[in-house]
Amino acid sequence: MLIPRILSVYLLATLFFTGVANGQDLTQKVVPNRTNSTQQQQKPYIILISADGFRHDFAKKYGAQNLLRLSGQGVAASAMLPSFPSLTFPNHYTIVTGLYPAHHGLVNNTFYDESKKMRYSMSNKRAVADSSWYGGTPLWVLAEQQRMLSASFYWVASESAIQGTHPSYYYIYNEKIPIDTRIQTVKEWLQLPEEKRPHLITFYFPEVDHEAHTYGPDSKEAGEAVRFVDESIGKLVATVDSLQLPVNYIFVSDHGMTQVDTQNTLSLPASIDTSQFIIPSGDVMLHLYAKDKKAVKSTYEALKKEAKDYDVYLTESTPAHWHYSKKDDRYNRIGDILLVPRPPKVFNISNRKVTPGKHGFDPRIPDMHATFYAWGPSFREGVKIDTFENIHVYPLVANILDLKYKKKVIDGKKKVLQQIIK
Repeated sequence: MLIPRILSVYLLATLFFTGVANGQDLTQKVVPNRTNSTQQQQKPYIILISADGFRHDFAKKYGAQNLLRLSGQGVAASAMLPSFPSLTFPNHYTIVTGLYPAHHGLVNNTFYDESKKMRYSMSNKRAVADSSWYGGTPLWVLAEQQRMLSASFYWVASESAIQGTHPSYYYIYNEKIPIDTRIQTVKEWLQLPEEKRPHLITFYFPEVDHEAHTYGPDSKEAGEAVRFVDESIGKLVATVDSLQLPVNYIFVSDHGMTQVDTQNTLSLPASIDTSQFIIPSGDVMLHLYAKDKKAVKSTYEALKKEAKDYDVYLTESTPAHWHYSKKDDRYNRIGDILLVPRPPKVFNISNRKVTPGKHGFDPRIPDMHATFYAWGPSFREGVKIDTFENIHVYPLVANILDLKYKKKVIDGKKKVLQQIIK
């Protein structure tokens, strides 16, 4: 036993110093003095897994044998509808709060908050860790508030002390820790004494999104990334199942992916006076925040006349199924005017190279549809269900773990996925 222990220490030290050298924190964060209550120690376990950009048809398209086998033993949805906009940060946070983006506050990957006079960006580490950007009660906060320990090997907002609470075990996001080390860490969490063992674990894969963006959803690179995730899921399940604990798995994605026109992109419309608006970066949607609200009406009318290959909306008149209107905008973070391209068109207002794979469009477009699979002792076997909205994952997880929440404070409904539980 001594040699593996030495190797483990060496690997962790190597990871730590490599991370420091690269300006990344690779160390596990552990919140002290927390324990599961006696009641929570009797509950089952859930590993909530997200594979970013894993479109609803990717498992079959690229032969993800483990996922097809495991979902066949449990539950497979035709697809899962992302919330609008079908982007990474809004949808990951929707999945763990049961709220539409306009209701939880992350209305885009990048947006402007008029009351703060600040921009939020997923690339801004300081903003990402600032709890004031996040509404709702994430599942790990709900669990910790009820004395059930949680852990996160990455998830949007898990680095932030929302309502003063981090997961008991978590990592600052980075892509340097090898997948086998991540899987081993999950095993070690589940081998902790019962009072210290997390019952809710989140786990995230970025690879499919990266490759499908860079090379397109039909590329061999996207296929290789799908198979990497599938192989990793096989390893994770084999490793965890060896512990003989009642572990349930929920495999989701945040959105799909589509091929776009990289040659004939859309420029910033000529009718926009950039001195009158704040315009955060974007390609599948532009938010225009008026410095003076008097400029909104005239600009909107000019844009409507000019618009080609994109749609123009005032926030009072967005499509109802987006749940993205002025009355939905609880944190006043949606722009006064929205410009939404019609795929395969995208905006390129910064004159950067446009990648062939994109998402963020209307969730009803089939290529935007995400994945939902679930298996484990709490789930029925061999069940196929119709497409549903991702807001309903939250009450599903809370139901299995018997976590209490106020029904009126989330958009998701327990009854939508009740039938997939034994």
